[in-house]
Amino acid sequence: MTELSPIPSYALFGETKGFPDVLHCERIKDRAPDHAWHIAPHRHAQLAQVLYILSGGGTANIDGDRFALTQGSVVFIPPRMVHSFDFAPNTQGMVQSFPIAILHSIGPVNAEVAQALTKPTVGRAAGPLIALMTQLETVAAQTGAPFRAQIAVGLGHAVLASIAAWGTTQNRRNDAPQDDRLSRLDQLIGDPDSAGWTAKDFASTLGISTGHLSRLCRAAKGLSATAYIEARHVEEACRMLAFTRLSVAEVGYRLGFADPSYFSRRFRTVQGVTPSQYRQQFVT
Repeated sequence: MTELSPIPSYALFGETKGFPDVLHCERIKDRAPDHAWHIAPHRHAQLAQVLYILSGGGTANIDGDRFALTQGSVVFIPPRMVHSFDFAPNTQGMVQSFPIAILHSIGPVNAEVAQALTKPTVGRAAGPLIALMTQLETVAAQTGAPFRAQIAVGLGHAVLASIAAWGTTQNRRNDAPQDDRLSRLDQLIGDPDSAGWTAKDFASTLGISTGHLSRLCRAAKGLSATAYIEARHVEEACRMLAFTRLSVAEVGYRLGFADPSYFSRRFRTVQGVTPSQYRQQFVT
């Protein structure tokens, strides 16, 4: 990774071309052996992934949290989360990728489902989820079959709804349903084009007043809109500091902080340590 290399963002790992289908199914063995069974840190801005270990194992690192993978493990990775894998050689399993449009079109519309699919989940899932994933893999492979895309999307919705139901029991937190506008705010904050935006800019894009946006943020997280936006920027800074070799000044610049000293002060206010001190814990 070069000195100024950001966290890679792919449609599929290692590919810069557009997403190839309505959804995508592959096996771990299709890609991992070409990378010595190590999938380097990266993220997908516009898709979520589900991984199932049929045999073998390894480790997953999701936004700095490390998880052991064994036979039967299932991993759900929401959009924009930095992740990497170290697989044991000859590990077998499925990887299914779902464009964000499929996540957003699960019906009937339910805020709890949408919120559940914003959180990573790792654990051992029950047989019905695996059966759905297996059926989806079979349908996806039937190129040219009548109504293949429609059947695949329907099964994709079933897989994701099952993941949401499973995730509510797996995840430690039991949060209240999140307002759709706050989910949209999260997407806007994660867009590089919004670097340097103020709370007023975000509110305007969402079609609400700055005061209304602050009320939404306070109801959900107990923070003003400005504090919430800053906290999300610091989360992204943590990812960049942990997973890239960007300088502290460059990390701040990419997040809209023109003054490196101001960025360091704000980071320390939120995290309790300076950016350099935070990065040091990831240096081996």
